[in-house]
Amino acid sequence: MILPLLFLLASLLQQYGSEAESSHVSKFHTPSVKEQNGVQDSNQEKIITVSGEGMVHSPDFPHRYPRNTELVWRLVAPNNMRIQLTFDQRFGLEDPEDGICKYDFVELEDLTEKSILGRWCGSQSAPASLTSKGSQIRIRFMSDEYFPSEPGFSIRYSPLPVSVSEPEVPAVIPPSQQGVEELSEAVAGLDSVEEVMKFLEPERWQLDMEELYKPTWHVLGKSFLHNKKARGGADLNLLREEVRLYSCTPRNFSVSLREELKRTDAIFWPSCLLVKRCGGNCACCSHRCFDCQCVPARVTKKYHEVLLLKHRSGVKGLQKSMTDVLLEHHEECACECKDDWD
Repeated sequence: MILPLLFLLASLLQQYGSEAESSHVSKFHTPSVKEQNGVQDSNQEKIITVSGEGMVHSPDFPHRYPRNTELVWRLVAPNNMRIQLTFDQRFGLEDPEDGICKYDFVELEDLTEKSILGRWCGSQSAPASLTSKGSQIRIRFMSDEYFPSEPGFSIRYSPLPVSVSEPEVPAVIPPSQQGVEELSEAVAGLDSVEEVMKFLEPERWQLDMEELYKPTWHVLGKSFLHNKKARGGADLNLLREEVRLYSCTPRNFSVSLREELKRTDAIFWPSCLLVKRCGGNCACCSHRCFDCQCVPARVTKKYHEVLLLKHRSGVKGLQKSMTDVLLEHHEECACECKDDWD
C-alpha cells in the first residue's frame, strides 16, 4: 500500500517541477534586442539607456507613419557622458501651418537644461547633428488624424565623452545673455516677428511663435478711434480750412517706444510706432505774435499691441509676450502765441 503512494507522490512532484520550470521560462524569457540595449517601458515614455549606438524612428520608417500616434523616448547616458544625435537625411512629416509645426512633428528636449532644442516637420531640413548639454534627452513624435506623410524620421544616437563634447567656447554671446541696449539695437533691425524669434531662439522659434499667439485672459487690442469728417462751409471757410490742414495739423510721427514709455529695462518690437503729433508752421497765427507755436488742442491715448522682451531674473532666456502700450495721439492742433509784442 505504501509503494503505490510513493509512486503517486513522485509523479505529482515531477509534474509540478515541469510546470514551475515552464512558468519560470515564460516569465523570464530571453531578452530581446531592444531590452539588451537598455530599453524599459513606462506609462508615459520609453526609457533607453545610452551605452552604445542606437536608433529611434517613426513607425514604419521610411514609409508612411500611422495617424493619431504619440511616441516618447527618454535617452539616458551616464553622468560623465553626453548624447550625440544624428538625423537621417530622409525626413518628411506633415507640412507646417504658417511656418509652425502644429500637427505632425518630432521634438527634442534637453532634460538637463529643461529647454526645447527644436521641433521639426514638413520637408524642412533637420539639423545634421545635435549634442545634449547634459546626460538626458527626450524625443517626442506626434501625428494627428490627418495627412500622414513619408518617410517620417530616424535619429541615430550615441554616447559622447564630456571632454570631447564641451571644449568649445561660444564665439558669440547668445541673445538672451546680451545687455538690453545691445539686444535692443539688434532686434530693431529685424523685419518681422519671425526674424525676431529666430534671432532669439534659432532652434525653438516655431514653439515661441505658437505660444506667443495662444489665447490668454490678457486683454488685447484696445482701440479708441474717433474719426471725424472735416467740416465744409462757405468757399472762404474752405480756403481757410485748407490752409489750416497744411499748417499746424496732426501728422504721422515715428516714436521710439523705449524713449516714449521710459522703459530702459525692456525691449519692444517693433521698436518704433507711428503716432499722430502736432506739426507744421503757424505763419498766420498773428501779426503781433513774436513766438507762435503749434500745440495740441485735443489729446487722446490709444493702445497698440506689440512684442515685449525682458530679461528674467535668475532664469535663462528672455520672457516673450504680447502686450499693449498706451501712446499719446494729438487729434487737433492749434497755433498758440507764446510771446505777444507789447
